Amino acid sequence: MSSAGQSEHLVQQALDELMKDRTTLIIAHRLATVRHVDRIAVFDQGQLVAVGNHEQLLQTSPLYQRLAELQFNPAA
Repeated sequence: MSSAGQSEHLVQQALDELMKDRTTLIIAHRLATVRHVDRIAVFDQGQLVAVGNHEQLLQTSPLYQRLAELQFNPAA
């Protein structure tokens, strides 16, 4: 794992611990930050376009699908 990847992993672990048993509002550009949360709101140009968890949005939101493909499979 690269140094940047290791740092991101450590930050994610710390956030997971801090958010345990709490309601937390996260604003993120990286989907890895919100991949395991209960509910994700997807906005496009200031408009709410989809709500769901990661798996639901992969099935129902073309925008979320495109973002996930770009972030999780950059070679694709």
